[in-house]
Amino acid sequence: MSTDPLERADLIALPIFPLPDAVLFPGATLPLHVFEPRYRDLARDALAGRRMLAVARLQPGFEHDYEGRPPVFEICGAGRIIDHRLRPDGRYDLVLHGLARIRILEELAPQHSYREVRAVALEDTPADPALSAALKTSIANLWHALSPHLPVQMQNLQRLTSGADEAGAFADRLAPLIADDPETMQQLLSQLDPIERLQLIVARLQILCDKLGPSTRRSRTELN
Repeated sequence: MSTDPLERADLIALPIFPLPDAVLFPGATLPLHVFEPRYRDLARDALAGRRMLAVARLQPGFEHDYEGRPPVFEICGAGRIIDHRLRPDGRYDLVLHGLARIRILEELAPQHSYREVRAVALEDTPADPALSAALKTSIANLWHALSPHLPVQMQNLQRLTSGADEAGAFADRLAPLIADDPETMQQLLSQLDPIERLQLIVARLQILCDKLGPSTRRSRTELN
């Protein structure tokens, strides 16, 4: 199915799906199960249009106002619905494909049961090619050391990053695979410097190697 690019017009009134523990990275896919009435409305309206929406992570403390409009992090991921299933009881199963990082500029006055925002698309800062190449090599070495302990579908780094040659795209392919807590995911999503994202991934992979013991710790020397 086509993944049309995010356009400026999409950002004028972009519906958001607030979640406490999920983010949408550019180039990644995210399955969603939609059961609340307001988000069923969102899914129905998005499917009738350009299928665009954003996944915005709820800020801590949202629980007391979950049914209202609790604050979300201003940097989030926007994407397009690439697959969906409407269940007999009205629930939806959606699959989103991430298209861009966006910054929420303002939340719009309520026009629907769900929330809409005005936003702007964000671009990565330029990355130094030599430093990017060095960090990608470090990631490859660490991934090789970890691969026997990874699920089969995650062992082949080259396959996972196929077509993601730019530093930022390379980092975004791996970020949702290695970030296992909402804070780390938000940190990686919010970082516009690809070098910083790659460094965060290297650090996370090194922690995993250290936890696995001496057989993987030799990868540390390959970072120096």
